[in-house]
Amino acid sequence: THLPIVADPSHGTGKWDLVGAVAKAAVAAGADALMIEVHPDPARAWSDGAQSLTVDRFVKLMNELRPLAEAMGREL
Repeated sequence: THLPIVADPSHGTGKWDLVGAVAKAAVAAGADALMIEVHPDPARAWSDGAQSLTVDRFVKLMNELRPLAEAMGREL
């Protein structure tokens, strides 16, 4: 498609512990963007806490995604 593909592993899974695997699959499949929920304290979030990554987990995930994106000829 000529339109960008945006993957939302947070809402797509509803569980923070599945976000990483789905994000990696989306990058491997060629997604143009990821929409990932991040909250400093997901347990206290007014909404979507169960699917939100902490800031530390988000940084870790980005570090894991970067080499995969580069292997696909993309950048984060």
